[in-house]
Amino acid sequence: LFHCACSFKGNNSAKNNNVLKTILREQWIRAKYERQEFIHIEKQEPYSAGYREGFLWKRGRDNGQFLSRKFILSEREGALKYFNKQDAKEPKAIMRIQTLNATFQPAKIGNPCGLQITYLRDNSTRNIFVYHEDSKEMVDWFTAIRAARFHYQKVAFPGANDEDLVPRLTRNFMKEGYMEKTGPRHTEGFKKRWFTMDDRRLMYFKDPLDAYARGEVFIGSKENSYTVVSGLPPSIQGYHWKYGITIETPDRKFLFACETEAEQKDWIAAFQRVVNRPMMPQEYAGTQTHSRHRKKLSKSESEKLTVSLSLCS
Repeated sequence: LFHCACSFKGNNSAKNNNVLKTILREQWIRAKYERQEFIHIEKQEPYSAGYREGFLWKRGRDNGQFLSRKFILSEREGALKYFNKQDAKEPKAIMRIQTLNATFQPAKIGNPCGLQITYLRDNSTRNIFVYHEDSKEMVDWFTAIRAARFHYQKVAFPGANDEDLVPRLTRNFMKEGYMEKTGPRHTEGFKKRWFTMDDRRLMYFKDPLDAYARGEVFIGSKENSYTVVSGLPPSIQGYHWKYGITIETPDRKFLFACETEAEQKDWIAAFQRVVNRPMMPQEYAGTQTHSRHRKKLSKSESEKLTVSLSLCS
């Protein structure tokens, strides 16, 4: 459990990875010495059973209150569902395993084992924030989600090795934090927003615990004319934080401002890691389905997208 869940590659912030390791290490120690699961196999959780049911405290989308909700994870149905009432027949939300992600966010949620679950709904990222008083219960849910994702990946990529699939199960966000942004005309005032960088998708929220992003920016590669530079154009007027960042895309320039130079350097480094990495064929499909700022694909890019979609069909 500990090795597989911590063997992420490249795209994870060191801070979140350390949080994950701390949480899983504690449960690994308890499993070995307190619960003696290594000696008594029957005590081990059947993560690969393909089904899990239980109650978690979920944050309300509108009122921000945490209420007990019933969750069901079913590999057979290919989804994680939750219900607003214990006797409800229809789920409040259906989260497809294909786009499901889970990452521990104790500081953001305000609970030692707070978990942020994300999935795609109508081509937009939906956030769900949950926790449980028992850290083992939360780790068991996290591991069950990873097991379900692993089985999905085995079917979706039948020729792939397990070592290649493990980093794709769940992921930490590359970087999160506050920046200021302005609108597409660059004449609007700068507004403070919470930003989350999930690989090539940069999402911004009014509040870190918002259910939906106010917008998403797709960040391509330098081969596709995406660049990141320090500072803002000299024509920019009005009050804003001192340390600017400009992301140039084939369509427009996105302008951001950071409060400190250290934050500016961290964000630029995160953006550069993505821009300097060549795009994979499936990421061209992502520009069509996940981004709200789409660009017209060139002939070569369209051919790559066609190949990608044929492989996924």
